[in-house]
Amino acid sequence: MFRRVSVKTTRVKNALSRSGLPDLDYALNPYIGCMHNCTYCYARQYTKLREVSLNWGRVIFVKENISSILRNEVKNYKPGVVGLSTITDPYQPVEAIYRLTRSLIEILVKNGFKISIQTKNPLILRDLDLIIKHVDRIDVGFTITSFQKRIVDFIEPFAPSPKARLDALKKLNDKGVETWIFYGPVIPGLNDDFETMKSIVEAGFLTNSKILVDRLHVKSFMYSQDNPMKDFVKKVSREWWNDFLNNFLKICSEYDVYCIPGFAEPMFKNRVIDEFYSK
Repeated sequence: MFRRVSVKTTRVKNALSRSGLPDLDYALNPYIGCMHNCTYCYARQYTKLREVSLNWGRVIFVKENISSILRNEVKNYKPGVVGLSTITDPYQPVEAIYRLTRSLIEILVKNGFKISIQTKNPLILRDLDLIIKHVDRIDVGFTITSFQKRIVDFIEPFAPSPKARLDALKKLNDKGVETWIFYGPVIPGLNDDFETMKSIVEAGFLTNSKILVDRLHVKSFMYSQDNPMKDFVKKVSREWWNDFLNNFLKICSEYDVYCIPGFAEPMFKNRVIDEFYSK
């Protein structure tokens, strides 16, 4: 599948921002927009640059001075956990050219920060040497929503294949890196079936990875006539999610894979989860 993507550069005044996720202190996004162009991606709604948000997946801005900004910021920020990234993929294809993510990792670890990387792209293996060198400070998660080509082509048309993501995750874990899978969003009637649940739990078992699982959060852009999510948003309900989660956690417990509902690992243990693992 071919498409034209416009890549532009911009200069920024800030690099780190405070994160609202319970397991992250800061967010760091080297790019604005994402070439993977996933149909469900919430990031377009939180991207302030309208040229990007209105042309999601087709316009990318490279924060060309972000490394120099970060070098100054780390001197004044208390070391904590940095999420790379929260509204873009730090290893989308443009990273192969600009190498911003690698430079940001080098700056952060040198200054005592920990890093949690989330991606869909095996390009991260290019930086395996750097990650292994700081294995006590870096964890890596891959988003995997399904292993069925029909579904992946529908919702993640320009992202690397789930098989390639799984292989990369396995290589990272084999080198001692803490790894995790983000199974999200779970979309009713699309990737919430038993076979998908089982295959993702098996992937967690194979790669010694915990699994974070989260439902589709309905956003206004999903109601657009040209967005494939418009046919699924009406199926999202509390009852559906509770039933799904109960079944999913049972499979997790059968494989002895630790699974966590939500975008991020909670600061305190979840009583519901612990009950499954104490049986």
